[in-house]
Amino acid sequence: MIISLLVAMDEARGIGKAGKLPWRLSADMKRFRELTMGHHIIVGRKTFESIGKPLPGRDMIVVTRDESLKPDGCLTASYVEAAIALARERGETEVFVCGGAAIYAQALNAAHRIYLTQVHANVDADTFFPEFDASIWRETEKSFQQADEKNQYALTFKVLERNDQ
Repeated sequence: MIISLLVAMDEARGIGKAGKLPWRLSADMKRFRELTMGHHIIVGRKTFESIGKPLPGRDMIVVTRDESLKPDGCLTASYVEAAIALARERGETEVFVCGGAAIYAQALNAAHRIYLTQVHANVDADTFFPEFDASIWRETEKSFQQADEKNQYALTFKVLERNDQ
């Protein structure tokens, strides 16, 4: 099973502000939907709460230490490794880790692939993607999207594959 991180970050690795995305990027939302449809996605409790509901067409696994939290329509796991194992047991071929920062940090060393949306801006973020060693990743895809009426900032979609796997 491929373990993929799916993240949009600004030039300073910013990914969120006050529990929300700090931008409006229709192209990134479309890419997110296309990539994750029909797959398991792993999110932390705070990210799930910011989304507010299970996403249609996907199996959502919420990582939480609160054993009483059982969101309708979602699976739960107490840590990232357990969430990955759950997706594997359910026959997943590619699982998508979709945030937040602590969940990305826990999954980064296990990841095979990063679907990165590089937002060409420095926003007022309070949550950041963890630092990572770019030398162990190779870029296999890249495409640019201009800012327009539906995309607040210009962005570059990249696919990074781990060199050592």
